[in-house]
Amino acid sequence: MDDIILKIDKISISFPGVKALDDVNFGIARGTVHGLVGENGAGKSTLIKILAGIYTAESGNIILNGRPVQFKTPHEAQLAGISVVHQEFKLSEPLTVTENIFLGRLLYKNGFVDWKAMRRKAREMLEELGINIDVDEIVSNLPVAKKQIVEICKAININAGILIMDEPSATLTVKEQEIMFNIIRKLNKSGMTVIYISHRLEEVFNLTGTVTVLRDGRHVGTVPTVQLDRKKLISMMVGRELVNEYPKERIAAGETLLEVKKLNRKGVLEDISFSVRRGEILGFAGLVGSGRTETARAVLGIDRIDSGSVILKGRDITGSSFKQSIRNGLGLVPEDRKSQGLVQILSVKENIVMVNMSRIITGGIVRPALEEKYSGEYVEKLRIAAPSPDTQAQYLSGGNQQKVVIAKWLMQNSDIIFMDEPTRGVDVGAKVEIYMLMNEMIKQGKAVVMISSELPEILGMSDRIMVMHEGKIVGELKREEATQEAIMALCV
Repeated sequence: MDDIILKIDKISISFPGVKALDDVNFGIARGTVHGLVGENGAGKSTLIKILAGIYTAESGNIILNGRPVQFKTPHEAQLAGISVVHQEFKLSEPLTVTENIFLGRLLYKNGFVDWKAMRRKAREMLEELGINIDVDEIVSNLPVAKKQIVEICKAININAGILIMDEPSATLTVKEQEIMFNIIRKLNKSGMTVIYISHRLEEVFNLTGTVTVLRDGRHVGTVPTVQLDRKKLISMMVGRELVNEYPKERIAAGETLLEVKKLNRKGVLEDISFSVRRGEILGFAGLVGSGRTETARAVLGIDRIDSGSVILKGRDITGSSFKQSIRNGLGLVPEDRKSQGLVQILSVKENIVMVNMSRIITGGIVRPALEEKYSGEYVEKLRIAAPSPDTQAQYLSGGNQQKVVIAKWLMQNSDIIFMDEPTRGVDVGAKVEIYMLMNEMIKQGKAVVMISSELPEILGMSDRIMVMHEGKIVGELKREEATQEAIMALCV
């Protein structure tokens, strides 16, 4: 029998309107990389928060190294050797790398903070991981991948025996992901137990030895990874066989809706030209930093341009503000839904109606009945899982938050929706639902511009693919000729 370092023993917890975890029961073997997967809302984040001392279970036990424990604060969990690398970094950006790694755990010598010893130890930790980072660098100056590594060093500096990693690759490039995977393997070789949470199933198969699946707050199964294939794992997650992960519907493209001609922004974009036709999904591929998001922001009037033109339905709208672009029929599902797509403390219904308030205002007054009516239509249509339309957006799972953002633009009836990383942090079942919504849009004669770092998604859902590199469009591929190899050759 494996040496079980952590046992989740019949854990249950409820929130208003939902049973988040229901009698969840499984064990994690010492010195393994253990995958934790499930759809958005399956209970993964809730379970992690219980292990991290953020929530307290209503019933059941956490058994750590053979002894029942209950953490009332994150500090207690850390003292017991459980550390979490969250999807949203918990770093103090104005401080240095060293200061972040030792935050709350300063070293002292003769009653004074021993900066020399802390810098030395920080360097040693980074060298052990094979990473070159200046320990005196201010964290805000670091790229995302290096911030991730500082977060990992901070986590392991508490002498953690168990490292929980929540969607750690979500914002990393392919090269940065490989660096992080090597770090995980090194930590695991040194004896650390890693609990790895990801919606990217290829990572789960690549890294883990065992996988636990949660669905609707219940434990579906814990299985050695080698006994699973992608189809079987997806079936366990969604409770049914998923016949087609990319249910692309082919629609005959209509007239050109949008023409972008020689768009320039010094140091960012160079001679960007493309068109978008009615009834098509236009994919934008490229490595992180290639200029895809910047292109969308420039077209929509969020960022200024130095030269070039934007023609919408034959009308020159160059220089329009984002507000004017919205009125002209353009919309944006942004890359960062939490900070740019939603107002977290507002309700689901308030987020859905906020772009098109004119539909719920009569005589200068907001009509609650109309707000309920229109938001309710989209909650039902998009199958947004929320205890009620009055639930604050911050309490929804990632997939349901994304659906709220999409609902906002559907209610606005936008002709062209730019969707930047539309399924980032979204489970495989919710991804398919989002793809079906995209199909609905193009069947209605709308168009979608999809920016994505996931090549299978780009290949599976695009009619045409524009490939970007260092602020330029370096190629256009038709659906029939596009392959991962062809896209990557252009990307680099």
